[in-house]
Amino acid sequence: MNKAPFGSWESPISSEMIVAGTVRLGDLAIDGDQIYWNESRPTEAGRYVIVRRDIDGSTVDVNPAPFNARTRAHEYGGFAYTVVDGVAFFTHYPDQRLYRQILGEEPGVLTPAVDLRFADFSADRGHNRLICIREDHQSSEQDATNAVVTIDTEGRSLLDGGIVLVSGNDFYSNPRLSADGKRLCWLTWNHPNMPWDGTELWVGDLSDDGLAIEHSRLVAGGLEESIFQPEWSPGGTLTFVSDRSGWWNLYQERAGEVVALHPREAEFGHPQWVFGMTSYGFASDNRIICTFTERGLWSIADLDVSSGELTDVPTPFTDVSGLVIQGDIAIFRGGSSTMPASVFQHDLRTGNTVKLRQSSDTIPDAGYLSEPEAIEFPTTGERTSHGFYYPPTNKDFVGLDGELPPLVVLSHGGPTGSTDTTLDLQLQYWTSRGFAVLDVNYGGSTGYGRAYRERLNDTWGITDVDDCVAGAKYLVDKGLVDGNRLTIRGWSASGYTTLAALAFTNVFKAGASHFGISDLEAMARDTHKFESRYLDRLIGPYPERRDIYLERSPIYYVDAISCPLILFQGLEDLVVPPNQAQMMFDAVDAKKLPVALVMFEGEQHGFRKAENIRRSLDGELYFLSRVFGFEPAEAIEPVEIANL
Repeated sequence: MNKAPFGSWESPISSEMIVAGTVRLGDLAIDGDQIYWNESRPTEAGRYVIVRRDIDGSTVDVNPAPFNARTRAHEYGGFAYTVVDGVAFFTHYPDQRLYRQILGEEPGVLTPAVDLRFADFSADRGHNRLICIREDHQSSEQDATNAVVTIDTEGRSLLDGGIVLVSGNDFYSNPRLSADGKRLCWLTWNHPNMPWDGTELWVGDLSDDGLAIEHSRLVAGGLEESIFQPEWSPGGTLTFVSDRSGWWNLYQERAGEVVALHPREAEFGHPQWVFGMTSYGFASDNRIICTFTERGLWSIADLDVSSGELTDVPTPFTDVSGLVIQGDIAIFRGGSSTMPASVFQHDLRTGNTVKLRQSSDTIPDAGYLSEPEAIEFPTTGERTSHGFYYPPTNKDFVGLDGELPPLVVLSHGGPTGSTDTTLDLQLQYWTSRGFAVLDVNYGGSTGYGRAYRERLNDTWGITDVDDCVAGAKYLVDKGLVDGNRLTIRGWSASGYTTLAALAFTNVFKAGASHFGISDLEAMARDTHKFESRYLDRLIGPYPERRDIYLERSPIYYVDAISCPLILFQGLEDLVVPPNQAQMMFDAVDAKKLPVALVMFEGEQHGFRKAENIRRSLDGELYFLSRVFGFEPAEAIEPVEIANL
């Protein structure tokens, strides 16, 4: 066992390993005997490819290069494709038009060359069409308009971009047709709500010609009740997840009454950041296979609808999402602390589980992997917050005698979201080099009930920062990490938490912001429709409470920043405009503090190109090596650091 300074350990988990054989997996579907998923490939500049797996185990790409199955609806997209009787339909990212794809043939376009975006598809076989969400950006004088529309699958809607079934509200999602093709349900909400704040579940009858919705009525939901994933049982019972009890639990509408299926202080739903998210499915009319989380860890269970009895399904997974059921087959995305996110197929009859696709081709030796420990720690207001602690781990190295490791504090994006324990090689990149990591589920995170989620209301930039600081101090007090080498890093919303922590506290000795927000007022004025009123709850209405926006914007408190900072930013980011990173760099540079700014051409909100993912990881390590005074084991292309 070698002794070496923390941070300088030689690790096989390189940035090249992380991107070379790594893909992002999601949007699972079943059509007949075929299983489908969508994967984003960094080695193809982040192109999204629909993959089909046949019954013999072979796989094939559905959409040929350069077609990119990704939608910009709500900017974050999600479920940009569907498959109906072997024919795929997908939104092509560059032009956002809908295409029809028969395997082996050239895709055929179904929608006009105008600024429309499509997502969240449901098949209407009775009328040879799709029902989906359409986001219309054709007007330059108003926000995009959203609607539930129909698209003819033979291309006869080409001139009009679809027929509107439901419209009038700010947002729609989850249009789902009953098995008999006679009823449609959907979710809708209006500003300033986000879907986890409050949504409405509606249902209506489809007219005989399929061109209108009749007798529509509100089933559940409202301004303070969030509905997630409405589905029809095989027998036609409307089923959904609601947080009316304070927890996202499963419900059904029976004879006009909403009935809880299994009341529990656990979350059976997710914050709906993207379209098509699922947490349950029907194995039969009386049997639901579902996923739920308690204390940050996900499980799979079998629910008897009649009795309400919930039986755990033993699995090695601690994170499960994207569950889809058809017949006796369940597919889902699963992972654990020793297993990267992967697509699995589970046989409901035999209990056998088979891995279909792994997000990473290479899993390092277990001796280089840090196992997370779920921790709870005291925070402000005599409350408790949550996180996962990862100690530095490398079978070949230990730290020097008397030395404590530097700590990297992570906070997830959103900010409405959560972290999980699925094997993340980017996190292990740090622990295998001798860093400790604390991944914080601060107040405002999902997975701990609505009350915990609402801790962030009116307090973004306060509660999240307090919890990150409290977690770091907790580990320092326990003697696990070096209090003089605390760094905080984040992206998007957690990039804001990073910048706020540096501006409003003096605990951290360095920070790294990846496309983070520095000017809340600029975000309120210059962002897309989906999030344009998000800050109303997190901070206050704008411009009425402009004073709070200024008070919590790190850009106006650069004088309080007293430690080095590195920023990474995509030049085509529409969620967090690049000028925010530039403004923060200029301000910190003017203070003569060590600061670096790395801009990436062609990147948007999140880095998808392999070379940029590598550069951001290695660049951050290089930066910390310079400010914390250790020598990385590998040669790294230097980052230009001002004032150092």
